[in-house]
Amino acid sequence: MSNFDKRICRKWGHPVKKSIVLALLAVLCLFEYVRTSTPDQDPYRVTDYSRLHPVKVERVAQGKEEKQLIALVREASEKGLRLSIAGQRHSQGGHTYYKDAIVLDMTSYNRILELDPEAKTVRVQAGATWGDVQRAVQPSGLAVRTMQSQNIFTVGGSISINAHGRDIRNGSMIGSVESFRLLTADGEIRSVSRTEQPELFSAVLGGYGLFGVITDVTLRLTDDEMYRMTTEQVEVDRYAAYFREHVMADPDVRMHIARLSVAPDHFLQEMYAINYTVDGTSSPDPGAPLQSRERFVGVKKLLFQLNRSGDWGKNAYWDLQQSVVPMQQGKRISRNNAMGSESAFMEYRQPGANDLLQEYFIPVDRFGDFVASLRTVLSEERMNLLNITVRYVGEDREPLLAYAKEDMFALVCLFHVSLSEHAQNEFQRGVQRIVDAALALDGTYYLPYAPYATKEQFQRAYPQQETFWALKDKYDPQGLFMNQFYEQYEGGE
Repeated sequence: MSNFDKRICRKWGHPVKKSIVLALLAVLCLFEYVRTSTPDQDPYRVTDYSRLHPVKVERVAQGKEEKQLIALVREASEKGLRLSIAGQRHSQGGHTYYKDAIVLDMTSYNRILELDPEAKTVRVQAGATWGDVQRAVQPSGLAVRTMQSQNIFTVGGSISINAHGRDIRNGSMIGSVESFRLLTADGEIRSVSRTEQPELFSAVLGGYGLFGVITDVTLRLTDDEMYRMTTEQVEVDRYAAYFREHVMADPDVRMHIARLSVAPDHFLQEMYAINYTVDGTSSPDPGAPLQSRERFVGVKKLLFQLNRSGDWGKNAYWDLQQSVVPMQQGKRISRNNAMGSESAFMEYRQPGANDLLQEYFIPVDRFGDFVASLRTVLSEERMNLLNITVRYVGEDREPLLAYAKEDMFALVCLFHVSLSEHAQNEFQRGVQRIVDAALALDGTYYLPYAPYATKEQFQRAYPQQETFWALKDKYDPQGLFMNQFYEQYEGGE
């Protein structure tokens, strides 16, 4: 009898099939979903995925063509308005909007402009999604180097946050960017690269839309490959050594992620790793359709509700993961499909609460220390942690707001949080304690998410922020490009 079945027996007093219990839970979750499906947002206000701090804006303008974008920038400048830039709005810290500003929605500015298979580059408009890019390059046997674990995000948005993902060989997003064009506050379009406007290159990559409108991007590509997936249980205290000895030391391992248990029975004590190793016995089919969406999203969505239901649900969900993970052993998957497909099973849209991300970067050798500190804070603050994914980002000091100041593990934490003022204040206190724990270990935290960190913590985590703000003043002296992130950590009106 599995651990899951034993827990069911203890709870119900007699054996019950998992399928029956899960079916009942699914019905209850579906009922709760329908019961609470009334929106909790003012339709006349704009916010982002967090649903925190909605504000009224002057208008939302769709990006259509280059001349229109230039005219929009000049209009905002002449009228003394502010301009915010938005893609899919999955940033959660007010990076894509500002009170009384024009919000420029770039999602319709999404053409694939030029593909050069020999040079392994592609030039795309900033509103193109990674799925758009993948569909364009796959027939040529090519794939993207770096992107998030979902392909629904825009290229411009990913550049603005200097994203990272499962790939462990190509670093963060900045390493995949050859060049881009930037519409600045003076209404001019500048070509930006490491040799042309280099200070803008390091400021805009991870610059959160504060320097202008990225119009198009030239990306470096790599070969599409076929991988074989392997899974392995790893002890938390041995994970750093395991990663160095069995993952980074093997050049054929191209991608890697790990997951920590949030189940109360073994809270942050168990984990498993998934590796993607080159499979030399087969090659991807360039004509095969890209996997556009994960299978069984509806079922997964209902089962993930177990995590939100309490301690028993978290134990059950972890046991389910443990039973499903071995099924991936030896699975073959192309790089384009492994990089990330469209996924919605963890999305949460119910009123009054939300699932919010926070992310911490920790030096590889300090991983065990940070997990121990995290376990203490989460237990004392009673924060409802739903999931932790661990990724690797190699040292990268090229962007001004660099988060990988040495080789780092990124711990991506998903919390379920009430949106009430009292609950938000309590959650902020807990997040600030976690940030302090990360800083104490020479780590940092990621900026695209809800900004619970203090200004002092931000300054400690990102010591080049003074240079960043000085360049903002240099290239945008009137503060035309504005968002709530700027207002909180530098000033604003």
